[in-house]
Amino acid sequence: MSLAENVRLALTALRANKLRAFLTMLGIIIGVAAVITLISVGQGVEVFVAEQFQGLGNNLLFVFPGELRPDGPPRQRRGAGLTNDDVAALSDPLLTPDLLRVAPEYSRTAVVTHGRYEARTFISGTTADFPDIRNFYPVAGRFFDSQDDAGTARVAVLGQTVYEELFPNGEPPLGETIKINGSNFEVIGLMEEKGGSGFNDQDDLVLVPLSTAQRRLFPARRSDGKMRVDFIYTQVADEERQEAAIVQMELVLRDSHGLSFDEDNDFTVLSQAEVISAFVQVTSVLTTFLAVIAGISLIVGGIGIMNIMLVSVTERTREIGLRKAVGAKQGDILMQFLTEAVTLGLAGGLIGLLLGIAGIVIIGSLSENLRTALAWESVVLAIGFSGAAGLFFGLYPARRAARLNPIDALRYE
Repeated sequence: MSLAENVRLALTALRANKLRAFLTMLGIIIGVAAVITLISVGQGVEVFVAEQFQGLGNNLLFVFPGELRPDGPPRQRRGAGLTNDDVAALSDPLLTPDLLRVAPEYSRTAVVTHGRYEARTFISGTTADFPDIRNFYPVAGRFFDSQDDAGTARVAVLGQTVYEELFPNGEPPLGETIKINGSNFEVIGLMEEKGGSGFNDQDDLVLVPLSTAQRRLFPARRSDGKMRVDFIYTQVADEERQEAAIVQMELVLRDSHGLSFDEDNDFTVLSQAEVISAFVQVTSVLTTFLAVIAGISLIVGGIGIMNIMLVSVTERTREIGLRKAVGAKQGDILMQFLTEAVTLGLAGGLIGLLLGIAGIVIIGSLSENLRTALAWESVVLAIGFSGAAGLFFGLYPARRAARLNPIDALRYE
């Protein structure tokens, strides 16, 4: 019997029991749809994360407190961390000749009000080099300068998200007074729109001079009298000198922290590429983990195919006996039932593919920043696995049908 004839018989058998066939395929359908959607969304998240970090600026190096370890949280000595002294040391061109700019950041959340409007947002204390390092500039007014920082001036520059919440009518914010934790601040600038959404909205912030944040808003003085900062951005003058700049920074920070030659770093210097790679690796692992969980549905669907094919063999025992009586061989019976099982798997896979594509479109329409696209490798994997599941789990019922004794099968009631 030809393959086309076997497929025709398989489709006829499926049409005869439509509801049972659909319920049998349900595990395959859910598994394929989930795998395709999760992998495609995961790849979209990886692209989004990479774009967000690339949008921070050019030739950036990041300094974080604590030594990052692959097997746990950052390790940090008691009393260690980043301070204004570290910023000053890194800013010394004699010590770090390959660094062009240095900008620390000290951030906390706070309630900001303007009249009857309020917003809970990030208040970031930084220095005048911040716009050049981050490629993030005011579209109205100005950014604060070194004199504002030296005088702990109560001036603020608003991000677009905070501006829209505090000035919903679109009035110019320059010169207006806002309150941060109850203290008056004059708005001197409005930043350009940087982009992002949800937890990663880069426009949801208010920028103030570093000294103002450390002394007036969120006291940052440590027990040793030094002012702490959360992390430090640095910009390399020449991308080809990045490795040299990292060595210079590590030497300067080790000296600033008083570390001996046999002590590990209590800080971490990462390049922009390393930060992107780390986040992409995390999202990739999470995507794979979720896809594996979704793939369990494919195995459950395969077991469902085996169960229903065993039932089908029992129901069609007399049919099998009749076919053998008129000359059908074991291989013919085997191929008939095996084709039916594979058809079940592939049909479920195709329906799951359509649902997965619909899921990708829906998720993509819900987010302006997350670009989802059909990952063809996931399609090949999911459809191939659904067909393989039908083949593997249909093999035992098909062999059982092929080995039936024709006389016993004809006498079966």
